[in-house]
Amino acid sequence: MKSIRNRSRLTRREFLKAGAMTAAAAGLAGCAKNPVTGQSEFMLVSEEEEIQLDRQASPQQLSNDYGTTQDTVLNDYVSGVGKSLSDKSHRPQMPYNYHVVNANYVNAYAFPGGTIACTRGILLEVDNEAEMAALLGHEIGHVNARHTASRMSSQMVVGGLTSLGGAAIGAKYGGTWGAVAGSLGGLGAGLLLASYSRDDERQADALGLEYMTRAEYNPDGMVGLMEMLNEQHDREPSALEVMFATHPMSAERLSTARQEASKKYYGARQYAFYRERYMDHTVDLRKIGPAIRDLQDAEKLGGEKKYTQAEEKAGAALRLAPEDYTGLLLMSKLLIAQEKYNEALAYARHAREVYPEEAQANQVAGLLLIQAKEYDQAHEAFAAYDKALPGNPYAAFYMGYAREGMGHRDEAAEDYYKFLQQVNQGKQAQHAYNRLVEWGYVR
Repeated sequence: MKSIRNRSRLTRREFLKAGAMTAAAAGLAGCAKNPVTGQSEFMLVSEEEEIQLDRQASPQQLSNDYGTTQDTVLNDYVSGVGKSLSDKSHRPQMPYNYHVVNANYVNAYAFPGGTIACTRGILLEVDNEAEMAALLGHEIGHVNARHTASRMSSQMVVGGLTSLGGAAIGAKYGGTWGAVAGSLGGLGAGLLLASYSRDDERQADALGLEYMTRAEYNPDGMVGLMEMLNEQHDREPSALEVMFATHPMSAERLSTARQEASKKYYGARQYAFYRERYMDHTVDLRKIGPAIRDLQDAEKLGGEKKYTQAEEKAGAALRLAPEDYTGLLLMSKLLIAQEKYNEALAYARHAREVYPEEAQANQVAGLLLIQAKEYDQAHEAFAAYDKALPGNPYAAFYMGYAREGMGHRDEAAEDYYKFLQQVNQGKQAQHAYNRLVEWGYVR
């Protein structure tokens, strides 16, 4: 392990100095032409950087939302509709990719490089293809108007960009092992999915209408989408908390959509809604609709720390859809919150079997296997996690922790050192540093 001791590291002062120099260099950058308006605007983030940030952060968020659906028919259908819109947008050259994610909550979001996701929860509420086109067109609008890049440029001037935030496992941890386990952090959505302004939303609405009518969808699809969201919010505001946190909603937006559809896009009202086609492609999703609604209730109850009732709701969902990946993982998390670790592990293992390519089940199972002191299996789970979702420094920590438990000190020290090169705060960092000192790798 001599290599660890001899590796060069930046001091804290050098690190801060380097960051300040980067910010200063960025400040020397100038303006860019907005691809939608054609006007010059303040912009410090290039198109290449938008794409790179997207590639760095979007995989983590997709996994946080239980991964892309295994219903390839549905995902290909949504991707085809999305492509028909983005091909007619102001930035058709962006590497757009579309995902139906397995999350139960009602939302859709876009990363700056063109990764666009909609949850299965919102697709259950959408009534036809034109409404879905409005939803996707709105998100494409955010990408085309460079709303995220503009907000990031302003924040870079104010204080410089820090980390992109952490991504939590989504359940409370108890017991003595919780102090070490905590959550498997990493590169989450953070800054990239922060709330849009009302002006951003208005512009994205306008662009969504433009793109959907270019693709020959009835503009009343946007009206129907807005009506659905407003009705949902009036009936149960908590169900749309996440969506409205990132997409401010108002009666004004609905009113504007009605006016635009009846005036500016009146001629496009001859176009179809394609409801039958939408129903055909969402038939398998709608079959498990009752289970998804039970899971929505379970998540709400879990957020209120009513874990027993939440567990009952999750159980009801799994009786309807016993192989549902999201339901299995949610049940595991609810059991973790109640410190029922053995039961939780069984559900996490089942989730791994159902969707072996998705990272989150390996994450949850790995933490539970560490708690059970099944260190060899824990290492296997975190290695699988790292393969499915590379780039998360916390995977190195937990692989090191598992190797420590297995008595493989040299390999554990390498993992801990790798982790500390990227993370130097928090309980995990303290544990890793203490071990390196204790074992004589750091003096």
